[in-house]
Amino acid sequence: DLEVVALSLTAEFMSIDSKNSLFKEINKEQISNLIERSQFNKRRRKLFLFLEEVRIKLASHFLEFEDYFIVDSMPLEICKFARHNRIKICKNEFET
Repeated sequence: DLEVVALSLTAEFMSIDSKNSLFKEINKEQISNLIERSQFNKRRRKLFLFLEEVRIKLASHFLEFEDYFIVDSMPLEICKFARHNRIKICKNEFET
């Protein structure tokens, strides 16, 4: 489980969202007994609550003395423009 937690936190630190990308980035020669990707995914799902607890504790430790935070986000397209006449959400304002 420690290996799974370490790999998950490392992937998050490296901004790797895809588990396939994570295992492509890892140098298998440096980690002799690297867990298989399918086993990693199964065990990671089972450890979700524990990983969240670790993530919250780490974040509170690092952010303890911060007053300001910057959030970098990207707007996501909720539907294709071709369907704009049929959508029911975000009809109140033109900007949305």
